[in-house]
Amino acid sequence: MKKLGFGFMRLPLLDENDVLSVDVDQLCRMVDTFIERGFTYFDTAYVYHKQQSEVFLKKVLSERYPRDRFQLATKLPMPMVNSVEDNEKLFNEELEKCGVEYFDYYLLHAMNAERFEKAKKYNSWEFLKKMKAEGKIRHIGFSFHDDVKLLEEMLTLWPETEFVQLQINYIDWENPSIQAKECYDLCTKLGKPVIVMEPIKGGSLVNIPEDAEKLFRDYAPDASTASWAVRYAASLDNVMMVLSGMSNYSQLDDNTAYMENFVPLNEEEKAIVDKVVDIINSSIAVPCTACGYCVDGCPMGIPIPKYFALYNAELQALNKGFSTQQTYYTNMTVTLPKASRCIGCGACEASCPQHIGIIDGLKLVAERFEK
Repeated sequence: MKKLGFGFMRLPLLDENDVLSVDVDQLCRMVDTFIERGFTYFDTAYVYHKQQSEVFLKKVLSERYPRDRFQLATKLPMPMVNSVEDNEKLFNEELEKCGVEYFDYYLLHAMNAERFEKAKKYNSWEFLKKMKAEGKIRHIGFSFHDDVKLLEEMLTLWPETEFVQLQINYIDWENPSIQAKECYDLCTKLGKPVIVMEPIKGGSLVNIPEDAEKLFRDYAPDASTASWAVRYAASLDNVMMVLSGMSNYSQLDDNTAYMENFVPLNEEEKAIVDKVVDIINSSIAVPCTACGYCVDGCPMGIPIPKYFALYNAELQALNKGFSTQQTYYTNMTVTLPKASRCIGCGACEASCPQHIGIIDGLKLVAERFEK
């Protein structure tokens, strides 16, 4: 299996303000080229494109190609699971919407602490195992948006997990809020292959600072900035698939061109990526180094560096619709104090070696994520 997957989360549109105005003709051409070049993996979900992504996939893929020509992944929408019966109801609806009799890969969608509790309460994982035993699912796993401690708890309780889908890209790799490296390392340790989502971080790793782009261009003049991000993720040993939400034919043409005969990053290229990360991080809104000194003295226990990391990432993101940073913030504040809990005592600012205006920074975080 080639390492590039076609994500049906950001499909080509006839009207950029209407996610249901999918350009079906262009999408058919994209699917045809993808398959002609030897790629087989398609990823969708119940909730994408106002719950119509699976319907569009049926129209452009499963109604046009034999089932053995492609591998299909979709996801159980955990926010909509409110009873044991909902597992089967939603699953059967997805089979019909996708126009298939089985899924190659099936996931519990966007798992966090709250959804983990729901999955246990309503036996969602047991349902996936049952569907696998009946041949309606080939491989079971989950996508994940939380910390490594929860991931370890889930993989311990569900040892049958065959793969985990993680947000990994060269900016989030060391992000203390997303914990991409820590989660990847745990999966690798436990022998769970990783599928990568958001390798280009919603497009934000395409339009990077000019001096960062120049480093890429000087080394490989004909390579797109997107190619560096996708190849970075695909170069990780335990990554089995990298998903890309390709929104037009030119993006698909570019991605399939360099991934058709994938070559991992060499050491020189990895060093260039490290320099690009430094350049991008130096341009961030809140210059927090995540030293953690501010947290020790905070009487409210606010995880300040983690919130600043999410805020910086949010401002860098090009996709202003769905926000993965909002997802992480919402998940974290289930158990941790929100940024708005700041009482303005100033203890954090007194201990900050970067002399950051933390109180004002937390107000910006609250303004962005809590409205």
